[in-house]
Amino acid sequence: MDPLLDFTGKVALITGAAQGFGKLIAQELAVRGAKLVIGDINYEGVKEVAQALSAQGAEVIALDCDVSKNTDCKEMVDIAVKNFGQLDIAVNNAGVAHDWTPLHETDEALMDRQFSVNVKGVQFGMRHQITQMLTQSSGSILNVSSMAGLTGAPKVSAYSSAKHAVIGLTKSGAVEYGRHNIRINAVCPFFTLTNMVTDMADEESLAFLSKGAPMKRLGEPEEIVAMMLMILSPANTYMTGQCIAIDGGVSAS
Repeated sequence: MDPLLDFTGKVALITGAAQGFGKLIAQELAVRGAKLVIGDINYEGVKEVAQALSAQGAEVIALDCDVSKNTDCKEMVDIAVKNFGQLDIAVNNAGVAHDWTPLHETDEALMDRQFSVNVKGVQFGMRHQITQMLTQSSGSILNVSSMAGLTGAPKVSAYSSAKHAVIGLTKSGAVEYGRHNIRINAVCPFFTLTNMVTDMADEESLAFLSKGAPMKRLGEPEEIVAMMLMILSPANTYMTGQCIAIDGGVSAS
């Protein structure tokens, strides 16, 4: 196996792993030798992912995890250390979107939901992941933000503000813990054809959104996960605090 993408012996934790980016990065890490602890609020779904990976020879533990609960985030780290002895990689992927809503119609409940999952869920995860990584003097954390976390996003202002906060957590953590050999980065995808996007946009809306990218199409989940894998590469040892746009050229236009 190419040493750039050889994760043999690495222990990885992934939230939101029942579908989308979380499921795909779990598959990619497993086939490259990583041991996994994967969680999702959809426990039946994440169990199916774990069973499929186990059938292929991977070591995988599935957990019922609501990232808006600090105790669930701690349990994921505790289980990883108890069963595998360490935590090398954490992917804070779990998140929620919301329907198109003008900013002046965005109410407190919508804001609370976005920040409870998309912001607190990342901070809770990082809190316990970093605590363990400090004992090892090493580790790599990858947060999933969004292009909506880098720019304005009309009619999804609650989601956008939460994803901006993920970037703040990522950069602050990278500066604070870089001296401890803990790398913290984020990916910022443009609209990508995951369930999160296809559930909120019909075919006409997807076609309209695709016009916003110079490449004139939306991203495929596999394209985002390929970059996630490269950021997590054991050979990528000097990159931290970066929030990488994967956007078909949107940020260049």
